[in-house]
Amino acid sequence: MTSKAHKQLPHERRKGEAALSDFADFVEKQQALRYPSSKTAASASATSPIEHHEELDILDTLDFDSSEPRVPLRDLLLAPADDETALNKLSELIDERLLEGHGEAVFELGFENNGDSMRLTSEEWDIALERLVDTAKKLRADCDVLLTKGVGDKAEAESTASGKELKDCSGKILIRRAPATVENVIETRIAVVGNVDVGKSSMLGVLVKGDLDDGRGKARVNLFRYKHEIETGRTSSVGMEIMGFDTTGNVVTSDTPGRKLSWEEIGKRSAKVITFTDLAGHERYLRTTVFGLLSSSPNYCLLMVAANNGLIGMSKEHLGIALALNVPIMVVVTKIDICPPNILDQTIQQITKILKSPAARKLPIFIRNREECINTATQFVSQRLCPIFQVSNVTGENLDLVRTFLNILPHHGRYDADAPFEFHVNDTFSVPFVGTVVSGIVKSGVIHAGDSVLIGPNGIGEFIQTSIRSIERKRIGVPAASAGQSASFALKKVRRKDVRKGMVVLPKIEGQPMPKAYREFVAEVLILSHATTIQTKYQAMLHVGPVSQTCAIIDVDRPFIRTGDRATVAFRFVQRPEYLAKGDRLLFREGRTKGLGIVVSVGYDPKKPLQRQADGSGTGDSNSSAQSGMTSSAGVSA
Repeated sequence: MTSKAHKQLPHERRKGEAALSDFADFVEKQQALRYPSSKTAASASATSPIEHHEELDILDTLDFDSSEPRVPLRDLLLAPADDETALNKLSELIDERLLEGHGEAVFELGFENNGDSMRLTSEEWDIALERLVDTAKKLRADCDVLLTKGVGDKAEAESTASGKELKDCSGKILIRRAPATVENVIETRIAVVGNVDVGKSSMLGVLVKGDLDDGRGKARVNLFRYKHEIETGRTSSVGMEIMGFDTTGNVVTSDTPGRKLSWEEIGKRSAKVITFTDLAGHERYLRTTVFGLLSSSPNYCLLMVAANNGLIGMSKEHLGIALALNVPIMVVVTKIDICPPNILDQTIQQITKILKSPAARKLPIFIRNREECINTATQFVSQRLCPIFQVSNVTGENLDLVRTFLNILPHHGRYDADAPFEFHVNDTFSVPFVGTVVSGIVKSGVIHAGDSVLIGPNGIGEFIQTSIRSIERKRIGVPAASAGQSASFALKKVRRKDVRKGMVVLPKIEGQPMPKAYREFVAEVLILSHATTIQTKYQAMLHVGPVSQTCAIIDVDRPFIRTGDRATVAFRFVQRPEYLAKGDRLLFREGRTKGLGIVVSVGYDPKKPLQRQADGSGTGDSNSSAQSGMTSSAGVSA
């Protein structure tokens, strides 16, 4: 029998939590090199590495280097109707903002680019708003007034509605362009996680369908994929559901009460689509949940917590994985209609404490009204913010705030359409009269129907040559798919049994050598939780994107590693080789999550053992961080 686990002291726990936070930042920087965005790719030639902060991207729009004198926005918005120069400049400005926001932008009417007030009177506000709406219409875009201050209309902010009148008028206007084709629809992917029975599927059913739940799971039935899920009421697979918004920010729903629109109808009528990945909350299905989190490449993570239970069980595990993947997190507290006030207060205090811990380093923001919702959504480019909603799927309380937040949610992700094409397969199908179909995420580049591609690796590490018969997005046929989009490809002359989850689709380029799959690779890892020590020959389930396979440790840069240690480790896939690249993010577990890491090199030379290299560079001290630790398997503690 093993001895009792050592109870960690507060300073040991803080040290371990800080290790997770620092390592997550390191992983994020490596991911920036693996999948550079178009902005970072353009500046990749810079000699000195500069840390990128998305919150400061707005400075790029101020044109500090431009020698041309900038015309104040107020002059453009209030210029005479016959001033073509001013109208053209305003049109160019809005078009530029729409391109930056992938087809949508929140316009701060009443403030200049540098933050100075335009000092608009009520009459000037009406003129400026009308000018903005007319200019947007010429660009095939619509305007939706989200929030106003000093105007006195139905969108007036709660902070000014009951107070004294403001002299200046201002507001936030959502401008969204109508997509020319279905392939231009804005897509945001959200992974929905949380402990079993917190109401994940029920809330998605209420959001998507529009009807409230009856308290007995009526809303979730349409989301289940299998008979046993309907019978038990528990999700066991990776479910997918979509929610559409039109150009004016309204949810796309059926005119007939109770009728659920098909994906094709939602896709054709929407300007923005939210794709929800409904993941299992039961511990038995943790492997499926981890696969869904990594393979769907979510832009955001929606963590759901039952008000009457708090952050328990797998919720902490899921939160830890989301933190390790550096995905922005939103929290929804459900079942507030059946929860006593004192229990709800305890749950809120627990969530706040965990989010503020050194492992999470989040700033909790409780969304209580429309003004807080809109202000937080427009500032959510900062990953330090964590909005918290308190809702009921039965009474519908605060669900409108969640819908408003999802409507304004800015597009977040790192994608480069100019890079070589790479597609990760996370599901396979055999469709009658179509053939073999693979679905997944386009990680980089662009692909067109009819292009020649390679899919693999198979069991012996080889790639099969095929071509794309057709492409679908949200079950609607499209001619092409680009970086950041989820899509399905119908493949020519490929049997279903020859493809599997975890494969990649790469371009077939004449004269180029075939891509190579590797059975062994070296990664830098952080051990989150393990009762004893980890040495060579230790085996665990490893997740790298859509790849899920058992791996064995064949070499470590020190004699053993423990909880809280950061080490360089060589892995070997047990079953078959896989396609990996430097900078890929990995997560390995044996039961619950044990560690996370980043691939530093593919292939492994046994003639150059890691421990000798570490000893040579003076970094092989096995006791350097052995005393640091974590109280939970994913770096968050109650």
